[in-house]
Amino acid sequence: MTQYSRARHKFKRCRRYNEPGHAHALTFSCFRNRPFFSSDRSRRWFVRALEAARDRHAFDLWAWCIMPEHVHVLILPRRNEYSISAILKTLKQSVSRVALEHLRDTRSQAMHLLEDRQPNGKVSYRFWQRGGGYDRNLMEPATVFAEIDYIHANPVRRGLCERPIEWAWSSAREYVRAGSGMLRLNLESLPMSVDG
Repeated sequence: MTQYSRARHKFKRCRRYNEPGHAHALTFSCFRNRPFFSSDRSRRWFVRALEAARDRHAFDLWAWCIMPEHVHVLILPRRNEYSISAILKTLKQSVSRVALEHLRDTRSQAMHLLEDRQPNGKVSYRFWQRGGGYDRNLMEPATVFAEIDYIHANPVRRGLCERPIEWAWSSAREYVRAGSGMLRLNLESLPMSVDG
């Protein structure tokens, strides 16, 4: 096995199931798990991209969280025919484009952090880790609510805050009081809670 085929082999293929009525729990990471979302500026890039992707691809947003080196998003596509790959492409390309423009415009020394040098010597710049990330279809209300809790608890588990609502870069505040977070959620389409 050559070095190139070993490198290609280690990236898992993410199988996507675009099933009408299924919610999708999506997780994707920054290139080499670097903390590209450590600044409010880059976090705002993602918030804007998420809002634009929701408008373009017609999905309901149920939960989201930006961590320093990855993001979580829980969505419900509204169309019977949709493509999670297309949604992710819209999200990722938008953030990558803005990040690269910013780094080039400011002549930032940080450009090397995005450098991806291939075995053949070709260099490209990446904001996101290669591969499809993590995509899980959710159908049962209990699983949906467990995923929302998991997403909101991420910053607490990492020691970034003591309670989920203290982390501004997630949807946790919207569950406490509508309009208090950065993005409006589509809670009207959530399934009935397991408690009734």
